[in-house]
Formats: sequence, C-alpha cells, structure tokens
Amino acid sequence: MTTNTVYSATAPDRAEIDALQAPTVVEFGANWCGYCQAAQPSIAAAFDRHPRVRHIRIEDGKGRKLGRSFGVKLWPTLIFLSQGREVARLVRPADADAIAEALGRIDTGA
Repeated sequence: MTTNTVYSATAPDRAEIDALQAPTVVEFGANWCGYCQAAQPSIAAAFDRHPRVRHIRIEDGKGRKLGRSFGVKLWPTLIFLSQGREVARLVRPADADAIAEALGRIDTGA
C-alpha cells in the first residue's frame, strides 16, 4: 500500500476511527506545514517496510474535532492504532527508524 501524499480536508468521525480493526496510522498535519513536509520522506520510507498498514492523513487545525479528540497540538502527529486503540504516538518524528519501530508494534504480520 502506498502512503497518501495529501492531507484530506474531510475527516472521519472519531467513532469510525475507533471502529477500525486493521492496523492504521492516522497522521494529523497540514499541506502547507513545513514540519509536515520535512517528515514525509521518513514517513514514506517507514511505510515502505509496512505495506499492510493503512495510512490516513487528516488536515488538522482550529475547529477540527478529530484532532482535538486525540489531543493533537503539534504537526505532524502520527497516531498508531491497533483494533481502533492507540498503541503509539509520534510527534514531529525525526527519522524513519522511529516510525518503523512504532509501525512494528501494530503490524503483527510484518
């Protein structure tokens, strides 16, 4: 599975996220965010090692309920979910290895 390259302006409801059974990463950020743009090569490299994990990129900002429900304050924030439950979280991840380690915690078939 390839990683998404654009943050979606349309966010699912929190209940939809909580109901996900497959290993999933929800990434909060913004297309214009420099930190988000700088993190993309590391995120893509880590996901290359975990193609089974679903990657949902959500545009975050003032008044965005999904990000607030997860307590997101800085971008990018990656929430690693297994069966709809948060297993790990990375804020402004610095390298692909940290992302891959968190992905390994939810991708049990890797």
